[in-house]
Amino acid sequence: MYDLCPPGYRSHEVLRKYPVVLARMARQHVGAALAAARHGYGTARVDLKDAVPVHVLEAALRMYEYEGSRAAATERAVLLVEEALAGERWEPQL
Repeated sequence: MYDLCPPGYRSHEVLRKYPVVLARMARQHVGAALAAARHGYGTARVDLKDAVPVHVLEAALRMYEYEGSRAAATERAVLLVEEALAGERWEPQL
């Protein structure tokens, strides 16, 4: 979880003592990265149209897509850990 947070978070004792707090912080940080990727994707065409060639813009959009889907998957995984640390139990749906 620490790897999903800014480096300075490692110095806070509360995060070492209470993993559920660390999971919450990690989920919020990953959620912010996901929001940034979505915003970046939505504004890149307008913001970069005169700044870079079309092929560079397309590459940037692909990067936003990749990083956004990676952040969404990470956010789901962190949420499952957070729920487990809070005592919730997952039951498979058939």
